[in-house]
Amino acid sequence: MPKTFFEHELERIYGEILFRPEQYAQVRKSKDFMENFYSGKVELDDLAKAAFMSRFHYVRIFKSMYGLTPRAYLRDLRTSKVKVLIKQGLSITQVCFEVGYESATTFSSVFKKCTSYSPRDYQGLHNSNLE
Repeated sequence: MPKTFFEHELERIYGEILFRPEQYAQVRKSKDFMENFYSGKVELDDLAKAAFMSRFHYVRIFKSMYGLTPRAYLRDLRTSKVKVLIKQGLSITQVCFEVGYESATTFSSVFKKCTSYSPRDYQGLHNSNLE
């Protein structure tokens, strides 16, 4: 499989930042885990422990690799999934739980903060574009 842009950039970064390659590999695995299990309860402490790092060190390496904290990455990942599911016609409540939020209020405020639209407004905007 050819290397992605991110993988090429990571190789470039390896030479610039003094983290061990196995630390990068562990953080990449945790990112893959988030991408596959974003709808579950993803805890920062568990990700750091799985990467054999302290929480602080894990966040620092993740941010240096991807430009975002793990929490922000997960938030953005979930937000992009929400957009897809809303466009597929799922209800707002269904989407909320599908992407891993336990509270509709939290889900709505996070989505609005990221997109400037409430989930309902985003749904209405998408539905009006289909007509």
